[in-house]
Amino acid sequence: MPTPPASRSVKIDQDERGGWSSDRPRRDGAPPRPADVAVRGRALRPSALLRYSPGSLLLIVSGSTQAREELAQRVVEDKSALLSLGKVRSLLAARGMEDDDKARRLLDATVAKRLTAGDSVALVAEDLDAAERERYVRMASANRRPCHLVLVEATRDQVADEDRDALNGLRRALDAGELGSEGFNTFLRLGGASLEGVKRLVFRAPQADD
Repeated sequence: MPTPPASRSVKIDQDERGGWSSDRPRRDGAPPRPADVAVRGRALRPSALLRYSPGSLLLIVSGSTQAREELAQRVVEDKSALLSLGKVRSLLAARGMEDDDKARRLLDATVAKRLTAGDSVALVAEDLDAAERERYVRMASANRRPCHLVLVEATRDQVADEDRDALNGLRRALDAGELGSEGFNTFLRLGGASLEGVKRLVFRAPQADD
């Protein structure tokens, strides 16, 4: 009877045990993969009162500057939480400085500072690009802050041609309930009657008399 072959042991390096980890250093010396920010996201229904937990990050996005600014100014109760690149540009211009790069750095620093301190942020986003959203989501995720998104619809003539593809992509992802993969805990699409029906947007826990 033939002798069975001896069993062969295989040594597993320490950094290969336990499966893949985004924190495990790569063999080729490349930096670790970015942390996964995906969450179980859910679509919200429009209502007169939009309520988010204190310390949240809310992105207000739209293909129209006018539409997103009007909603933010009309319904966000805590104006100290309301930030936008346009607002920072205006502050710098008042000081005789018109530097777009500086404005963007200052906005990012302000958002990061508020999130670190546990303060709410309602950011009127100027860019529809997913990479822009990711940058702010990662700021919030690093501080364990929930993220939310409101898409404000606008008429076709208010949307620039170069923004249509990005806007349509965001619409599809929102309608399919896929924005949780970007790190958004909730997302909401407002337009027409549902947009006009929103009266207040607050960052606070529910109260018995609400």
